Amino acid sequence: MRMLAILLGGLFSVMALAKPVPLDDVSRQEIAERIAPVGSVCKEGEDCAANVGAVAAAPSEPRSGETVFNKFCTACHTSGLLGAPKKGDTAEWTKRASAIGGYSKLLQQAYAGIGSMPPKGTCMNCSEEEFGNAMLYMGAVK
Repeated sequence: MRMLAILLGGLFSVMALAKPVPLDDVSRQEIAERIAPVGSVCKEGEDCAANVGAVAAAPSEPRSGETVFNKFCTACHTSGLLGAPKKGDTAEWTKRASAIGGYSKLLQQAYAGIGSMPPKGTCMNCSEEEFGNAMLYMGAVK
């Protein structure tokens, strides 16, 4: 216990007698940038609120199957990861559609999540039509 008291006393005296390290303007600027807030709160009626609500324009027509596949589906459906039917394997796509009751049923179940694939796969903003376009591009047959 006595050793702990001596150690803490010594540590306190070193900290109390330590002199601050002088910082140049560049160091002060770097520190200010690192601890600066990431965002800010903007209330209605303030000047900063003028840009609130700006939304990116949605595409006027559905994305093509190739576009959706290349952006969202390729990771699993190129290699067949976790049993996903591969792109271009029309026989497998046809087999799955037949087993479930046709293309429309397969689309409906795949869109809702099927097997290891979560709902909408990884395309959270895909419409059912875009999702179907991707399935047709991969080899599903209507």
